Amino acid sequence: MAKGDDIQQRLVKFAVSAMDLCEQLPAGMASKHIAGQLIRSATSAAPNYAEARGAESKADFIHKLGIAFKELNESEVWLEMIADRNDIPPAKLEPVREECKALCRIIAASRKTAVGLRKTA
Repeated sequence: MAKGDDIQQRLVKFAVSAMDLCEQLPAGMASKHIAGQLIRSATSAAPNYAEARGAESKADFIHKLGIAFKELNESEVWLEMIADRNDIPPAKLEPVREECKALCRIIAASRKTAVGLRKTA
């Protein structure tokens, strides 16, 4: 397994979990809007992380990790809105929210490390 494959797999699984949650939202204009936004942000983190892994420079790597982090942060907000609306049972929603938070911490730590390495180089 190459370095970063585990995070890539977790990001893909997170995206799939978010899509599955969106399929369970009740019909309605608000749910449709939230689902569309969550699908866009949750499915964007994995490809942006993949782009970071193939970055052409340290600065490019840091930038693309930052985009992945921003998409995860956005996903966290949409998941919070779903939780506040009580549209999905907590037992189904909370594991997805926790994984989103964990991925945010991982990507933030990776970016912080890369920024630190860039400053010392």
